[in-house]
Amino acid sequence: MEAAMDLMRRMPPGSTETALNALLSLLPDHSLDLLSQVCMDKENNKEYILCEYNRDTDSYRSPWSNIYEPPLEDGTVPSEEMRNLEVEANEVFSVYRDQYYEGGISSVYIWEDEDESFIACFLIKKDGQGKRSYMQIGSWDAIHVIQVGPEEEGAAHYCLNSTVMLSLTTDNKQSGTFNLSGSIRRQMSMTLAVADGHLVNMGKMIEEMEGKLRNSLDQVYFGKTREMVCTLRPPPEVLNMRLPDS
Repeated sequence: MEAAMDLMRRMPPGSTETALNALLSLLPDHSLDLLSQVCMDKENNKEYILCEYNRDTDSYRSPWSNIYEPPLEDGTVPSEEMRNLEVEANEVFSVYRDQYYEGGISSVYIWEDEDESFIACFLIKKDGQGKRSYMQIGSWDAIHVIQVGPEEEGAAHYCLNSTVMLSLTTDNKQSGTFNLSGSIRRQMSMTLAVADGHLVNMGKMIEEMEGKLRNSLDQVYFGKTREMVCTLRPPPEVLNMRLPDS
């Protein structure tokens, strides 16, 4: 799976769809790792994201109702303490998603780990068209996995691993048809006081990390693409400056 993701990062944007279809046929068991799928919680009428973190056999647990779909009698569920934190995290992260992404779908899954620690997975998926007609279609998938160590002397160690996958297509008279896609990964570790609660600390880390990821994407993908396009197809004002005086 790691080799497959590395291959996807190295493929030209125009070949992403072809490469993805080929990988799905070769690795059908990893389809959820390659594609973010969404399901509807019928009890609460809310959508949630399917992933390996809420999967048990062939069923997936909803973070809203804590129920597996398809139904699973002996499915793994978090403890009462972790479930209460998970419910609060989903409510708070939904507000965060609306403010920063103006829509989309978010899901948070929390479960116990060894040595009184726990792991939390924060997911965001946003698909759609650009509001200003510049972008024909685009998608943003963010995955934040935080491992929280046991509390010691009023503090806990947090290790955050974040991945963002971006894809967009433009189609207008000025730019023509243009495809851009890629992914970026970053890690952050901090030891923080737990006086304000784990959710506050995790939220601050995710907010800071997403800001860094957006800046990196802007510099790495958009910045380099802008540089290449301007080199190959200079704007009219640049061409006029290069023309010799008559």
